[in-house]
Amino acid sequence: MAYIMGVDGGNSKTFTVITDTEGRLLARGLAGCGNHQVPGIEAALANIMKSADMALEQAGLGYEDIDFVQYGLAGADRQKDFDILRPALANLPFSKWDVVCDTYEGLRAGTKDNIGIVLVCGSGTNAAGRNREGRMVQTGGFGYLFGDRTGGGALARETFSHAVRSWEMREAPSILPVKIAKYFGFADMGQVYDYFLDNDIMEVSHDMTLILHEAGDEGDELAIQLLRRAGDELGRSANSVISRLGGFPGETIPIVTVGSVVQEGRNPHLLAALQDKIAEQNEHFKFIIPKMAPAFGSVLLAMDQLGLPVTDSIIRQFEVYGGYQSI
Repeated sequence: MAYIMGVDGGNSKTFTVITDTEGRLLARGLAGCGNHQVPGIEAALANIMKSADMALEQAGLGYEDIDFVQYGLAGADRQKDFDILRPALANLPFSKWDVVCDTYEGLRAGTKDNIGIVLVCGSGTNAAGRNREGRMVQTGGFGYLFGDRTGGGALARETFSHAVRSWEMREAPSILPVKIAKYFGFADMGQVYDYFLDNDIMEVSHDMTLILHEAGDEGDELAIQLLRRAGDELGRSANSVISRLGGFPGETIPIVTVGSVVQEGRNPHLLAALQDKIAEQNEHFKFIIPKMAPAFGSVLLAMDQLGLPVTDSIIRQFEVYGGYQSI
């Protein structure tokens, strides 16, 4: 019996799980940001070890008992990042390990063979894929200057900006100004406008995306337009990855969608636009929303590294266990 550790290190939290080779969950651990680009490599490593130590204590295991650790880390995007991460992770007390971008946890969590496309749309956005030759490609993930046009942060800013424009009659009438004024506790958008400018507030909460979804669900045309624009942009990213990988001839392409905007949100207008855009260039594809937490995607990658079989029973167990909310 081997023991496997899967680590999901994101911008807000690091979630660690330990399982055995039959998929039984032995322990969970939770700590802060695991993305070295945010607090720095030392703070990120401290959070990774805090979550790992919590899980090890819960499981009654030591460092030497872990046969393989798979790190899935936000910020593990380019060679520059791996040049920082690999030497740092090598100093941790685990003998066998690997590190990938957390995007690829999502791909593995949603596919049986780790082949296909993964679209991430949470606070930010990116797209990646892996073909049968093992070639991997990433599109986006580096912000507006480098081509990104959607994600929770971008959608929040767009929602507020278009609400202002609608209030000023630079856009079509919309219920967005009313909803945003109510959210901030003001009588109207004019008061919100003055409050923000008087206090030099130039950023908005990601909660604006919830307001956008509400307005879209209520049939607001401006909100629907913004949601469809986001779906179209995600579709462009998917098509980019598929094209850069040379396509998937003769296959139905798995499109794994992860992140709060496309998992919890699942807005029909956004998803319809996403499907329409991918269909412009690809005839056969299917959407997959993973039912397991990303950390279990890391465990599956570790099992692949160890040459262990991943059975349907193991997949079902991982889907039942839930995520960090269960701690």
